[in-house]
Amino acid sequence: MRALCLACAAVLLLASGVQAAGADPRELFSSLEQGGYVLVFRHVATDDSQKDVYPFRFDDMTAQRQLSDKGREMARQMGAAIKKLEIPIGEVYTSRLNRAIETGKLLSGQDVKPVDALTDSSAASTSGMANPSGANAKAGAALRQLVDTAPRPGTNTLIITHKTNMADAFGKQAGDVQEGEAFVYKSAGSGPSTFAARIKAEDWPTQAAN
Repeated sequence: MRALCLACAAVLLLASGVQAAGADPRELFSSLEQGGYVLVFRHVATDDSQKDVYPFRFDDMTAQRQLSDKGREMARQMGAAIKKLEIPIGEVYTSRLNRAIETGKLLSGQDVKPVDALTDSSAASTSGMANPSGANAKAGAALRQLVDTAPRPGTNTLIITHKTNMADAFGKQAGDVQEGEAFVYKSAGSGPSTFAARIKAEDWPTQAAN
């Protein structure tokens, strides 16, 4: 019977796309309703025909890669699902780049708090590629500090950043993070948060439809 239960759980995990740390995906989403989690999102899909200009010009949208129409629609669907699932949102921290700010607003339906340290750390090197030291190490440490900061009681904290920053903070496990995917951490109240799951963008509307 135990083997059968474990097999069923594995099928459920694969079907949902949610990679959970020893938890039923349904239990994970139910737990999010109680608050106490920090969700680190990579921004949703962007227009690859646009390129960032270094150094960043945050008030010039033509000098930044923006969300694509597909990305905006996915973020709207994710935000509607979060609302339908009654997942409470507290603070929303984002990169200073518009693609992260726009993602945060569409997910949460509220104002966001742009943070320098969450801005794409690939700009920390002259080559435009991430590196494991210097400014990139500081960016990773800053993201981990936010992850370890307890959310307001009864809420979840959302963080919207970039693949390079997630790799700086979480290492190789973030190397394949997809656009719109979230790393979920359970707050300890004080001390390091505990990794709980990875949730892909499409899993939110799928769960809300169940």
